[in-house]
Amino acid sequence: MSNHVSLRHLRCFVAVARSGSFTAAAARLYMTQSSLTHVIQQFEEGIGVKLFDRSTRRVSMTEEAERYLAEAEQMIKRFDASIADLKAFASVQRGHLHIAAAASMIDYYLYKVIELFRTQFPQITVSIRDAGAQQVEQLVAEGAIDFAVASRHRGLEDLLYTPLLTDRYGVIAAASDPLARSRAPMAWTDLDPANYVGFSADTGIDSFLRKHARGFKQREGHRNEASSTTSLFSLLKTPGNYSVVPALTAQHGYAHKLHFRPLKSPQLMREVCLISRRLRSLSPGAEAFLAILRQVMRDTPVPPHARIAGAASADKVNPS
Repeated sequence: MSNHVSLRHLRCFVAVARSGSFTAAAARLYMTQSSLTHVIQQFEEGIGVKLFDRSTRRVSMTEEAERYLAEAEQMIKRFDASIADLKAFASVQRGHLHIAAAASMIDYYLYKVIELFRTQFPQITVSIRDAGAQQVEQLVAEGAIDFAVASRHRGLEDLLYTPLLTDRYGVIAAASDPLARSRAPMAWTDLDPANYVGFSADTGIDSFLRKHARGFKQREGHRNEASSTTSLFSLLKTPGNYSVVPALTAQHGYAHKLHFRPLKSPQLMREVCLISRRLRSLSPGAEAFLAILRQVMRDTPVPPHARIAGAASADKVNPS
């Protein structure tokens, strides 16, 4: 845009165009009619285009102005929305956070974080969603949620993935199942395909196994499926059924009657990340929430076969 044209010119142009009257537009903008006329004349001179045809009774737009009106309105709306966002980001005293997270992270860490956060910031409420990994990435990319704490699914270019935790994949089954007789690692090839319960294709677990556990034949063909760990735990009540999940999932409250054994050959690790939009700053409220999350993760005992990102561990990541 020309250096001689400002947002003030656009607001005045739209007001006159929508009202069809300099008098009505001036009253709406709390300006004198002469001042408004001067601003419109400046605008026309700055762009070298006549915008209005004036008569004694009405002001009508020229053809050029009619074509430009919708774009001018969109520019004003985008500017006003960005300023509203900036004001919201500048305040951590009130507001609402929209978060999505893996169910295992909610159950093991986030419930504590929310409790502490509401104590420190009582005027900020929190909505938390347990959604499939594919939907989570889309929600973050569209700006429908502030951030997510989940595993990578497709790895979208406009998202940032900051590692928070890694945990090892293993088999989970009822405590009465023969698989539960030992806690020693077992090989993927030792698993019987007959009673395997998998996950639906939109989940992070299924996406990971599809990419990295290519020799895991249980993923192929007919099988029972669950879309979440909540439904999975119900299916695992059937004798003989088992599934493959990350270690943190086995810490879920609903899994207290289930047994977890890590898998080897290969040893696979899940990575849980903070998923946020690239080139978009988090609000102060979101930053405060994440600061408490990191503190809770430091203070909470790490479950077996898991480690906080950046911490030393005997487990090694081997995704091949």
